Amino acid sequence: MKHWIQAARLRTLPLSLSGIILGSFIAKWRLSEEGGVWDWKVFALALLVTLLYQILSNFANDYGDGVKGTDQLRINEAESRAVASGKITPKQMKNAVIIMAILSFVATIALLYVAFVPSYMNDFYIFIGLGIASILAAIGYTVGKKPYGYMGLGDIFVFIFFGLLSVCGSYFLFTKSFSWDILIPGAAIGMLSMAVLNLNNMRDMENDAASGKKTLALRLGFKNAMIYEMLLLQLPILLILTFLMINGLQAAGNYYAFIVMILLFPFAALRRKIMQVKAHEELDPFLKQVGILTFMMAVLTAFGLNFFK
Repeated sequence: MKHWIQAARLRTLPLSLSGIILGSFIAKWRLSEEGGVWDWKVFALALLVTLLYQILSNFANDYGDGVKGTDQLRINEAESRAVASGKITPKQMKNAVIIMAILSFVATIALLYVAFVPSYMNDFYIFIGLGIASILAAIGYTVGKKPYGYMGLGDIFVFIFFGLLSVCGSYFLFTKSFSWDILIPGAAIGMLSMAVLNLNNMRDMENDAASGKKTLALRLGFKNAMIYEMLLLQLPILLILTFLMINGLQAAGNYYAFIVMILLFPFAALRRKIMQVKAHEELDPFLKQVGILTFMMAVLTAFGLNFFK
């Protein structure tokens, strides 16, 4: 069980939950303004589905990199990757990926049934398709003959699925409507998810170059990837500020909604520390820190919108 918990990579879970929390509680705030009803059951199921997707993705990545031999070249991380280190066999991990894919799909059906049936059947079928696409994206990062993670497309997929789809999709589950401004917080979460992936790929540049895994960070080179990282860590908090201001919260006197802006300081400190890094392997601790800051940004935004009025 210990090895399976390690393979699930629990430190990635706060990041994956951030989009659901942000989208759900923006919906709660907007529904309260309009006299609508927010369903806690939808929120609980959305969290469950997201956790299953993330664990599925982590298992699939462990399996894909393991069978391709990518993780065998890691100097400081191979022991923590289950398939590469031999703690879990490829067959066992493949079976786990299949089981997690099935569980993810079943949980998705349950979520969409509660959210849409029987009044919104068209939306139900559309979101079934999005759920299948999410499962395939979780697996396809490193698994298959042409995994998109090996072609430098991981950043785009992370932005779409962890950012836009996570925030906008969870918002739609409650409101049954789409508002263009929800794309702004969606982009913020997406960029921070890209920041985590880019840090991961910057850390592994030497290994990826040797194994033929052509990530965006590898294509950019370390210096340009660092500039890219700084942008990804700077823009999201400004996007959240933009979202709050275009919704007139300052004009309405709800200054508590801007409590999230206290994160300007830890984000600035984090960027400064990352820029001081010289060796690739020194980037590893920052992955967890970016994930925690993303989670805090989602929680503080949700708290500011809904609990101070």
